[in-house]
Amino acid sequence: YYSSCVGVEEHHAVDIDLYHCPNCAILHGPSLMKKRRNWHRHDYTELDDGSKPVQAGTRTFVKQLRARSFPSADEVILKMHGSQLTQRYLEKHGFDVPIMVPKLDGLGLRLPPPTFSVLDVERYVGGDKVIDVIDVARQADSKMKLHNYIKYFTNPDRPKVLNVISLEFSDTKMSELVEVPDIARKLSWVENYWPDDSVFPKPFVQKYCLMGVQDSYTDFHIDFGGTSVWYHVLWGEKIFYLIKPTDENLALYESWSSSVTQSEVYFGDKVDKCYKCVVKQGHTLFVPTGWIHAVLTSQDCMAFGGNFLHNLNIGMQLRCYEMEKRLKTPDLFKFPFFEAICWFVAKNLLETLKELREDGFQPPSYLVQGVKALLTALKLWMKKELVTEHAFEIPDNIRPGHLIKELSKVIRSVEEENSKLVKTQGILGVCSTSRSSHETTSPHHSRRRVRKLRDHATKTPSNLDILELHTREVLKRLEMSPWEEASDTTSSKLNGRFNKPSSTVPDWRTKDNDLRLLLSNGRIIRDERRPFTDRSLYTADSEDEDDRTRSKKTTVKVEDQSSGFEGEGNADAQKPLNMFFESVKSELRNGSSEYSDISDSEESEPDCTTQQKDSSTEELESSGDEEKVTSNFKEESKVTRDLSQNTHKPSRSETPSKKECPTSTSTEEEAIQGMLSMAGLHYTTGLPGHTQSTDCTDKRTSLQEHRSYPRSRHKDRQPSQSHKTVECGR
Repeated sequence: YYSSCVGVEEHHAVDIDLYHCPNCAILHGPSLMKKRRNWHRHDYTELDDGSKPVQAGTRTFVKQLRARSFPSADEVILKMHGSQLTQRYLEKHGFDVPIMVPKLDGLGLRLPPPTFSVLDVERYVGGDKVIDVIDVARQADSKMKLHNYIKYFTNPDRPKVLNVISLEFSDTKMSELVEVPDIARKLSWVENYWPDDSVFPKPFVQKYCLMGVQDSYTDFHIDFGGTSVWYHVLWGEKIFYLIKPTDENLALYESWSSSVTQSEVYFGDKVDKCYKCVVKQGHTLFVPTGWIHAVLTSQDCMAFGGNFLHNLNIGMQLRCYEMEKRLKTPDLFKFPFFEAICWFVAKNLLETLKELREDGFQPPSYLVQGVKALLTALKLWMKKELVTEHAFEIPDNIRPGHLIKELSKVIRSVEEENSKLVKTQGILGVCSTSRSSHETTSPHHSRRRVRKLRDHATKTPSNLDILELHTREVLKRLEMSPWEEASDTTSSKLNGRFNKPSSTVPDWRTKDNDLRLLLSNGRIIRDERRPFTDRSLYTADSEDEDDRTRSKKTTVKVEDQSSGFEGEGNADAQKPLNMFFESVKSELRNGSSEYSDISDSEESEPDCTTQQKDSSTEELESSGDEEKVTSNFKEESKVTRDLSQNTHKPSRSETPSKKECPTSTSTEEEAIQGMLSMAGLHYTTGLPGHTQSTDCTDKRTSLQEHRSYPRSRHKDRQPSQSHKTVECGR
């Protein structure tokens, strides 16, 4: 008979020895029940001759378990505040040990008040909902209506110990009262990767209500699919017995689970250490992937919990799933559509890895290892002899063969890059700062938030990166050292300053700076530049032109009339631009370059990789301007040649006047013009009180002088003039 038809609960049916139907019960009385003959066996009708061992869950077992002594879980668990438990923390330190959070604050976990009772559960969920109930003494599962269980729970006279651990309420009104912890929601595969238009029903495993009476016991197990789990005790108390998922322990667990004497052997005795963790009212416990655990309800208890898959332990999750298949675990106790979500995750992680590589970032090691494990599992499921078994859970919008091929290609590329980075680890010391070194000093600001996985990594500096560092150093020199010395009066001061437009700089100050070119966010705000006709400083053809004219140029000594100091220019043979890049690269590798000390105070985090990313952005912006510059040079080439023919070489004693070459500048100013020109920017300044001291034909020589400009000269002059310079915001 169906128990509902004859008014007998399913868990009561096993206790009936001789059933009397309602009609016969009138004549012969109620059904005859089985007689109890022991308290330590699942079948309590067995004779107690003392020859058979105690089985898990029985009254004798629970009494012995309470009397046992265990090492404290404080040796392995991590206690922290809810606000410290973040995705970034787990990505850096891993999620390999249980985490205990004593208070709700900072977890993002929303729950009913502790006065919430089992009657309230019935009101929100509905008394007619059929739930799974565990008969603890027999360790057997049965069905029951929620109303009947609540009636049992509220009755002080309980003939049995019944436990509810699998009431998932996401599709009920009670779901509105509970919000899962932020960390579980952010890491969850189902929340992040399950598509809304999937033909498979979305797995609901994140909101469970656990109601257990005193002495309820769940034997050692690994949560389905290797999921991680969070538990919060609303009222009452639970005791967890935790075992590490080492290779040895997992092998022992699989052997124990498949044994016919499983219930007679306490698994905690088979392993090296089994830790005892008491979870009291208001405490929240996070159990990571693969941890083997048993649970004892030491007093009547209501708890909330949830399971979630994530990227931090993909290999262990797949290992647990394969173990479930070997143990022939019923589908009822497995993660719903586990293989389908693995295909969804593989597709999304492929995009994530491609984006990380495009952005120049190295994927975190846990993600690379996880994707490799996932790729191995996908290949296994697609083998000819197994494909029919696994084909059902392959989503329609995914091409398995293509996805596996693309994942293999990306993983191969990542491993090749890793091997190169290992070889050059000691060379790239300038930009080898890792994310962990700034973990406690600066917040994490992701450049692109297309995916939630971002990590910092080393990046080889390009030519434009080196040029940017060099240009910044020249700008720093111009700000920190004087252009001229005031020999007569203190009125001759530097008017041309390089200030970045900022909200902190007053309007009167930006006007007083007399800037010729003002940029903001890559757009020209003010442009008062004069055309510059020396094309050799702009185009790549300058190297060839220098080779043709090198023999015609002589060394020029420049005497600055207004500043009062002489700059001797020794015109060495100009090296190609590539040689300059290589020299700066060697300085960067040796860690001795003055450019390595440059830091951008306006960046949100002091990371060298951020500077490089900014430089790559400048590279994109400047590439479009170079074509315009080259076209202008062709028009000005004729003027340049005429000007070059008419110039003459000044002697050492000769003092050129301002009228002789109105467009010429000082040596250092020419250098910055050259640097900005190679970055794709036209820039010409005319300092009002500054006498131009060299003619137009000597600009290349001046650029050479600046490249070989000794640092000692700059450092020696700087202290004597430091009182004349005012440091301004970058």
